Amino acid sequence: MSEQGYMQRRVQVEIAWFVNLSDAGFAEFKPLSPGARTYLLGLVKNFGETDAKAIKDIEKTTNHDVKAVEYWIKSRFESRPELLRVSEFVHFACTSEDINNTSHALQLRAARDVVVLPALDRLLLKLREMARAHADVAMLSRTHGQTASPTTVGKEIANVVVRLQTACDRITAIRILAKMNGAVGNYNAHLSAWPDFDWEGFSKRVVETPEPGPEPATRSWGLGLHFQPFSIQIEPHDYMAELFDAVARANTILIDWSRDVWGYVSLGYFKQRLRAGEVGSSTMPHKVNPIDFENAEGNLGLSNALLRHLSEKLPISRWQRDLTDSTVLRNMGVALGYAVLAYESMAVGLGKLELNQSAIAADLDASWEVLAEPIQTVMRRYGLAQPYEQLKNFTRGAPMTRELMRGFIAKLSIPDADKQRLLAMTPASYVGMAAELARRV
Repeated sequence: MSEQGYMQRRVQVEIAWFVNLSDAGFAEFKPLSPGARTYLLGLVKNFGETDAKAIKDIEKTTNHDVKAVEYWIKSRFESRPELLRVSEFVHFACTSEDINNTSHALQLRAARDVVVLPALDRLLLKLREMARAHADVAMLSRTHGQTASPTTVGKEIANVVVRLQTACDRITAIRILAKMNGAVGNYNAHLSAWPDFDWEGFSKRVVETPEPGPEPATRSWGLGLHFQPFSIQIEPHDYMAELFDAVARANTILIDWSRDVWGYVSLGYFKQRLRAGEVGSSTMPHKVNPIDFENAEGNLGLSNALLRHLSEKLPISRWQRDLTDSTVLRNMGVALGYAVLAYESMAVGLGKLELNQSAIAADLDASWEVLAEPIQTVMRRYGLAQPYEQLKNFTRGAPMTRELMRGFIAKLSIPDADKQRLLAMTPASYVGMAAELARRV
């Protein structure tokens, strides 16, 4: 996603357009030889820092980045007569945005498919493992910060897995679009040169034909993107907004999880594996801080702030174009970079967690009041008078113990089988389908 990466993608797009023009059937531009095609592909594959700096040096004169790319490519034709003769077909009929929007699309596709989604997949894999491993570990819930119906550790992690998987599916499903239709989207320049040629079909082939395969020297190749048929000078950027919103949704889910883990560490539900030499506080020797989740939360917030600006700003352009998107687009890598940094922090943090089952069990055993829910529900089944109100008066504001709850149950006029079932119930056994749901994820 760097400036060098942007330059390399621009070279890739210009050369793909150039090679396809040679195969379009024009008398003025015959098909390129296999040697020429191999050489052109090498300009893309071997593009490095020296090449990027050379383009930036040309840009000091042109004060135009895409024109600098065009001139750099032409400069690489000087020792090859076959290419030199047809050098004016480099950037033929294109506007700068034909090159820029396709380059950004290639960058975003690579960032999504090679970096962002694999990092999220690694988190999903770890969370799935944790959900299944802890499926049966009963845990006290807290709603509004107060004790509530028990769940299991695995089920709470499974909730995150399902949410995050849905977010990842939406990121994956977004079609990466590109246009190559000239200065205002109407193929004006193209048709002035060859009025009877199907320029829209040609552009669609360049955009959608896959990138170079095993035999690039014998055929044309394209960009492997999805064709955008309608645009002003710039591709509208709506797909970018959708992509950034989708990544931000995944980030928001992980912010929520970061805060929950932080809280569970604070409660003592999780301990953190110690690392030799690690310090939690410069003055309090006992501390082991959940810094990986704090770092993740902070970087996810930074990522979302930038992603939301990108998604709100980029689809807006005055008339047929203004330049406000150009500098903003160069920060796509920053927005995604903060997210990836957060994913890595979270992966490290998850790897340190150890379940503290004794603390979880003690919390459950100190919370017998949560059985007021099943007791009043069974009482409702058998039509006893005011079951909710009875349990409210009995439990609210009073410390509850196993003995007190069993004493209340013993006095109920309900069938003996149900009474015995309630008497056998504990906070740790009152988890409903939690374990099954956790194993299912």
